[in-house]
Amino acid sequence: MAQNRRKQKIVICVAGMTGCGKSTLAKRLAKKYGLKYLSGGGILKALAIKTGFKPGERGWWESEEGMKFLQQRTKNHEFDKRVDEKLMEWAKRGNIVYDSWTMPWLLKGNAFKVWLEVSPEERARRLARRDRLSVEEALSVLKKKDAKTKSIYKSLYGFDLEEDLSPFNLILDTTELESNEVFQTLCMTIDRVVLGKS
Repeated sequence: MAQNRRKQKIVICVAGMTGCGKSTLAKRLAKKYGLKYLSGGGILKALAIKTGFKPGERGWWESEEGMKFLQQRTKNHEFDKRVDEKLMEWAKRGNIVYDSWTMPWLLKGNAFKVWLEVSPEERARRLARRDRLSVEEALSVLKKKDAKTKSIYKSLYGFDLEEDLSPFNLILDTTELESNEVFQTLCMTIDRVVLGKS
């Protein structure tokens, strides 16, 4: 049974709002299971560079420049369409782990979809530590970013990011968990549900 599952084209989608740890987790899962890692945000950054933006590695999305690019995306959905077309192409090849807000809703079939739930306060604390902001500043930035991001996908695809969790196989509240605990929980679930290990 496990061998049959392994022959299938494995597709894992990790999603959650900013500060939930989805990128770090998706990268660790890809490394553990020998899968390709692909980030919707990473592709968006590449497109931002082509249009004159200069994104840094960490915290750029919440910076003034990152928010300008987000505002531009609310008016021009071509950026997001191009990203999702590329992500869909890779899904057909399989054996991939996504860090993406859209793929859980757009992908049909056997993709395993995980939503990482984290309280807004904890997300703000994590962002504050990362970007050296006050928790109040981080919470304000997150509220603005969340609202604009949700409006993009509602307008483009009609789904309610963070509100509609119906596409997900697993919803995991990580507010009180350490990153290793989240990783181990996900690995145990993937081993059993995706790979068919007993």
